[in-house]
Amino acid sequence: MSRVKTGFVGMDRWSIVLYRVVRFIVCGATRVYTRMSIDGRDRLPETGGYIFAPVHRSYIDTPISGYVSKRRMRFMGKDTMWKYERLGKLFSALGAFPVSRGTTDREALKRCVEVLRDGEPLVLYPEGERKDGPVIQPLFDGATFVAAKAGVPIYPIGIGGSAKVMPRHAKFVFPHKVHVIVGEPIVVETNDKGRASREMLRDATERLHTELQRLFDEAQAVAG
Repeated sequence: MSRVKTGFVGMDRWSIVLYRVVRFIVCGATRVYTRMSIDGRDRLPETGGYIFAPVHRSYIDTPISGYVSKRRMRFMGKDTMWKYERLGKLFSALGAFPVSRGTTDREALKRCVEVLRDGEPLVLYPEGERKDGPVIQPLFDGATFVAAKAGVPIYPIGIGGSAKVMPRHAKFVFPHKVHVIVGEPIVVETNDKGRASREMLRDATERLHTELQRLFDEAQAVAG
């Protein structure tokens, strides 16, 4: 099968069709169920790699992120998800890529850099795992480190209302409005050799933290 590069790097046509069908069903249903509204969507690039960095308060944040851009978004997944070949192909088509369980952070981040250098957008939650409450927790430098290595911008994303749609430990998805705000891109400064010092990474992470809190507050106010 021939491969298509525009927005779907390295994917054959069957995978592209599968992705679009699943996105239409899952992400489309999420949009309708949550009455999702989006501000700043036009800020996201139509080509090239970038980091999509959302607030993370619910499992529903994943299909929400998948809906914001029409491009295939890439996600990290545990390598055990690829245990069965057919399921593995499905996960890959949907944008996930395997990271070995127990792998070092550096190895996982290296895989992220490769995805971005291939020209694909990558979803990274700067807070790490899901958090609770209205305050953005201290961020890891992972997102800014990857952005500097790959030479791509970071787009902070505020998602309001998702915690009320599917709270932690919830067994049911509740109907509640979700509002998403795409912020202005954050570029990590680098030195003459194209590398970012710890101070540069820390500065970019602080800027990301401040912007995520602002966007989260605004999105929450709209979502109610």
